[in-house]
Amino acid sequence: MNLIRLTKILHTFANYRVKDLLPKNKRKKRIHLLRLLSPFALKGKKCTSNPEKLRKALEDLGPIFVKFGQVLSTRPDLIPKDIAEELSKLQDDVEPFAWKDAQEFIAQQLEHPLEEIFTYIDEQPLASASVAQVHAAELKDGREVVIKVLRPGIKKMVKRDLELMRSVAKLARTFGNPGVQVDPVEIVAEFEKTIYDELDLQREAANASVLRKNFLDSDDLYVPEIYWEYCKEKVMVMERIYAIPIGKFDKLKAANINLKALAEKGLRLFYTQVFRDNFFHADMHPGNIFVNPANPQDPQIIILDFGICGSLPKGHKRDLANNFMAFFNQDYRRIAELHIEAGWVPANTRVDELESATRTICEPYFARPISEISFGEVMLKTFEMARKFSLVIQPEFILLQKTLLNIEGLGRQLYPELDIWQTSKPVLASIMRKQYGADGAFDAIKKNLPQWLEQTSEIPQLVHELLSLKTRPPTKLQQIEYTKITKLQQQKDNKNTYAILCAGFGIIAAILFSLDTTASKYLGMSIPVIISLSLAILFLYKTIKKIS
Repeated sequence: MNLIRLTKILHTFANYRVKDLLPKNKRKKRIHLLRLLSPFALKGKKCTSNPEKLRKALEDLGPIFVKFGQVLSTRPDLIPKDIAEELSKLQDDVEPFAWKDAQEFIAQQLEHPLEEIFTYIDEQPLASASVAQVHAAELKDGREVVIKVLRPGIKKMVKRDLELMRSVAKLARTFGNPGVQVDPVEIVAEFEKTIYDELDLQREAANASVLRKNFLDSDDLYVPEIYWEYCKEKVMVMERIYAIPIGKFDKLKAANINLKALAEKGLRLFYTQVFRDNFFHADMHPGNIFVNPANPQDPQIIILDFGICGSLPKGHKRDLANNFMAFFNQDYRRIAELHIEAGWVPANTRVDELESATRTICEPYFARPISEISFGEVMLKTFEMARKFSLVIQPEFILLQKTLLNIEGLGRQLYPELDIWQTSKPVLASIMRKQYGADGAFDAIKKNLPQWLEQTSEIPQLVHELLSLKTRPPTKLQQIEYTKITKLQQQKDNKNTYAILCAGFGIIAAILFSLDTTASKYLGMSIPVIISLSLAILFLYKTIKKIS
């Protein structure tokens, strides 16, 4: 452990008197330690609040701690709201490292002299952040690109500071305020996952490629092209774009951009990424969003920086979409039922209690003017309810909530009268119809048909084995066990058998129908198809009869 660096960290926190880390009942006993490390606390006296002291301390500790504070600001479920708001002011803007170091590092990663790949490279970086910096360049074939390169030695720096963060977190947990439901060690572990993801530029390039494929030829969203032949773990080369930063409102107005259309499009794109593609850009702050001014009345959005992307766990996309629709319809009972069905709360949770808590959270929002309704805030309130009902909060939901809150906030800045309700509900309803309606079912059949064809040869044997279980004489041991089985359990076994046979013959009928184009047909179907379909209907009838 680097004791000098650790002393620097503790001295900085002491200098700012970040005393909320100490429990009130022990603060007088521990305050002498702060005075010993920093007797005068000159920096802390200049701050007006404890959250501001924490932010200033992180800024003094350098870029890795600034990045830590930024990640922490996106976790209002883990830290108090006032601290999260203050940490959101942290700016990831640091001094660039020397071009000589960048030049050597890029050449080493690409394994070729730079003059063999690029016509020129701008030695002055376009942007410089705590983890990487970006240079404009031009390839030999004339394509304009940008080169994103990690800071030399950044991994060692991250590893060193993470080790110290874990040590400080353990101290904070030991001497921390028990009235604050925050686990510092958990917070550092969350940051560790995030920061290491951002240190792999090939992973970021892969994220960009997925988003580009999802919106290829789209007039609504553009993702710059990734040049994979020049992408490595620590260097990424991508297409350079020229557009207006979405935060430059004066430039947007000067270009006659339709701000209402722009705000609504941003919200629609969020729902499309989440519920159509299940892959969304999760770092949608103004610095990563640009606007193509070519069509001012129907502006195209351009996004950059793909280090943080998210997707929902299997099955949760539909659960979340249903929750959103229930919220749109103010159906709090359904919201409570969906939470239990999805396994987000313990199965023994009382529906009426969860319904009441949900109503308490949501109803005040519906009393607001339309322009003040925020689904991101509702999700945040839901996280605050989490502890009471032991709600299991998926990390992906945190990313989604943060992204939604950013999109809504930015949309309201662009167009204060943005009706999030009317913009969101039709988009989500349309996606739900396509994903889970007749069209979605047909697409699923087409997608799974090759796999079903591979499994066709196994179906007769499986059916034979299943039927053999019913006809083979039982052993003496089985006879003893069978005597313990109740009539209800026997009916359940029969019901499952009939359901499996119904599904099996239904699949066989579908496959034969799609493959058989030459045989004579009756009512548009060949005799084998009719037989298979009839058997499927017969076993469906027997299954329904058993259920009833």
